[in-house]
Amino acid sequence: MTSFLPIVTAAEMRAIDRATSERFGVPSLTLMENAGAAVAAHVLEYYSAAQKVVVFCGKGNNGGDGFVAARRLHEKGRTVQVILLADPADLRGDAALMFSKLPVGAVVLKTTEDLKSERVRPLLQADLYLDAILGTGFKPPVSGLYADAIAILNASQVPVVAVDIPSGANADAMSAQEGVITRADSIVTFSAPRPAHVFGQLTKGLTVVAGIGSPDEAYEAIVPSLKLNVITPSFFDAILDPRPADSNKGLYGHVVVVGGSLGKAGAAAMAGMAALRAGAGLATVATPKSVLPTVAGFHPELMTVPLPETEAGSISARAQDAVIELVRGTPIKVLAIGPGVSRSPETAGFVRSLVARFNDPPIPMVVDADGLNAFEGHADELNGRDRSLVITPHPGEMARLVGCSTAEVQKDRVGVARKFASEHQLLVVLKGYRTIVTAGSEVWVNTTGNPGMATGGTGDILTGMIAGLMAQFPGVVLFAVLAAVYLHGLAGDVARESKGEHSLVATDLLEVLPEAFRRARKSAREKVVQWVG
Repeated sequence: MTSFLPIVTAAEMRAIDRATSERFGVPSLTLMENAGAAVAAHVLEYYSAAQKVVVFCGKGNNGGDGFVAARRLHEKGRTVQVILLADPADLRGDAALMFSKLPVGAVVLKTTEDLKSERVRPLLQADLYLDAILGTGFKPPVSGLYADAIAILNASQVPVVAVDIPSGANADAMSAQEGVITRADSIVTFSAPRPAHVFGQLTKGLTVVAGIGSPDEAYEAIVPSLKLNVITPSFFDAILDPRPADSNKGLYGHVVVVGGSLGKAGAAAMAGMAALRAGAGLATVATPKSVLPTVAGFHPELMTVPLPETEAGSISARAQDAVIELVRGTPIKVLAIGPGVSRSPETAGFVRSLVARFNDPPIPMVVDADGLNAFEGHADELNGRDRSLVITPHPGEMARLVGCSTAEVQKDRVGVARKFASEHQLLVVLKGYRTIVTAGSEVWVNTTGNPGMATGGTGDILTGMIAGLMAQFPGVVLFAVLAAVYLHGLAGDVARESKGEHSLVATDLLEVLPEAFRRARKSAREKVVQWVG
């Protein structure tokens, strides 16, 4: 599998498989064998207690993968029952050959009456079902015998593992599915995900992308039309490398967070601490004078600088000189602007002026939260030409920047982010379910994170992490941003294990970030890519 993970259409996946066989000499039968073996390995690892497995198979290659999985599970001592929803005479090619290799007889069901007959009912009793009815080449809607089989799977309490994709799903859909599809507790797909695997909310459990033998060069046989990729640790593994023994804090950058206001001191403090937890050597929070004691009281590791303030306790326009002096007097690597600054008109003007001021000479920047709201109606002033500029809006902030509704942003997250990034020559990190990162052409999609992170402050943590990693790796800003986004979501997943989704708070992420780094390093060395949900 390549170090990157493109999201491809069903047609492009078929082209990769053809190139693997025709140009690189890997027989299609070998690909099917490897696919079925991957499914069996997943069952043995994650459903080890399942002693009886019923495999529902269609007549296509998806059914062929199911035949292989059944044989492999039988060889491992599991009781396996294959249900073939077709006439064996209709099987073709590799699927027919794999059917002939089954060590156990299959129950052949050709009609709905067969499926619902009394003789079949006892055979469906199982600890686990495999759904190998329809694959990613299928175009909905599903009907007839296959739809009836899916209904049986969905009505049961038995866990279901989908082979390649839940039957009935539209593999190329980039939104939630409609119509009849199999309820899946986990999915094992192969080589590269299709859009529905990433965006379709097909399962709340694991989605596993297993390599089955396609060489890296086979992916070059296509020009992916979607220009979408899944963020994986293997892509930024150098960022996760151990540090040299002779390290010192000066090697890892200095982040300045400009933020905070009366009542929102925590946002700036969390961003500053997140920069340190992400590995930055130093972090300074420049904040209104009256809230500085609160910021300093959060973490002794943070340095602070007082700024002139408005009567409302937000940053004053007069603070620009103080920030300029701070940046000139310190080898600042990254400036993060926005956490907790409030929506005061005077402060908004300060933010816009500061972003423009550090365009020449260019200082790498991350702009977030109310720092972005400051550009509502002034988006033309937000430009990253000839510098590293990263913005991290949630959908509402993105909507204010582009002058549309939040619903319109959510309807076309990829398109909106891609267009804004291209027009403003910057990196957009559009937060939310499947946070996306783009500089205008290629789009990177994050699969870590969970609903428990929908709580105040998690965005401030992300801002700090992005700034902290940019400070350490100024020459590879995209990699640093991708790493921060992935690790941020992974920290949320780690925190959920002990806190649950309802009780998770933003600072929990700071505590478990070391474990997120450890898991990411481990994942970068593994042969499969997987995510939850």
